[in-house]
Amino acid sequence: MSDRPACYPEPAVPSPPHPAAARLPHLDVLTSPVPQGRFDSPLDHRHVLCLHLGEPVPVSYRAGRNERDGVRLHGQFCVVPAGSSTRWTLSRPAISLLLRLAPASLGESAEAMGVRADGADLAPAIHIRDPQIERIGWMMQAEERDAHPGGRLFADSLATALAARLLALQLRPAAKPGRALPAWRLRQVIEYVEANLDADLSLAELAAVAGFSPSHFKALFREATATPVHRFVLGRRIERARMRLLEGGANVTDVAIETGFAHASHLARCMRRVLGVSPSQVAASAPVRKRRRR
Repeated sequence: MSDRPACYPEPAVPSPPHPAAARLPHLDVLTSPVPQGRFDSPLDHRHVLCLHLGEPVPVSYRAGRNERDGVRLHGQFCVVPAGSSTRWTLSRPAISLLLRLAPASLGESAEAMGVRADGADLAPAIHIRDPQIERIGWMMQAEERDAHPGGRLFADSLATALAARLLALQLRPAAKPGRALPAWRLRQVIEYVEANLDADLSLAELAAVAGFSPSHFKALFREATATPVHRFVLGRRIERARMRLLEGGANVTDVAIETGFAHASHLARCMRRVLGVSPSQVAASAPVRKRRRR
């Protein structure tokens, strides 16, 4: 019997033939398309974190009686607890990186942290941003892409780290919800940022696009995206640069200028800090294009 719901894409690497080795590690990963329109996430016996990949996508989300609208941003994730399902309505197709965590890992981490048993029940969440969880996601993505060179031990180690971080975030006192930037104004700001990544964007400029004062806009934007304005713009610049490097045909200096960085070293420093890789490493991972015949 497969450890994945039937509607999930097939694993990138076939399961080993030995029955004892066929069991998945405590944390596994797959890249999954999410269709446009209404989509109910599959019931899974594992906790699932869905990290959004690529361009922003306006969505609505329902878990039980709770419904929320927003824009999914690259690196943000939602949490779907084991045995539950959420309903999404997407304005266009999207791609998610799914991290599937065995409930036993969460229980073991809760016990090690001295958390009560009821504290290990994972709560559903949406549009969360956390650098530590993002790094775990990108490492698992690299494992999937490279045919899992770290093996079960590496994945199980990341599972422990992920479980501990999820518990820490869940046990942290929740901030009192404030007013967020309306979805249509947020879309205007995101579209403006995407169209002007090569420019020296200012807070006052983006606030004017949204129709608020700079100080008011900062708070509204952070409430809507769980990300400060400057970090959001930096993330979009890094993602645009990553995609340009994967396309091939451009040097790092040109890509840096095109995406709003002062110079190649500035891009390299920011990319290493956020993604953990250099521009040259990204370019080297691009698919090899067939050479033209002479």
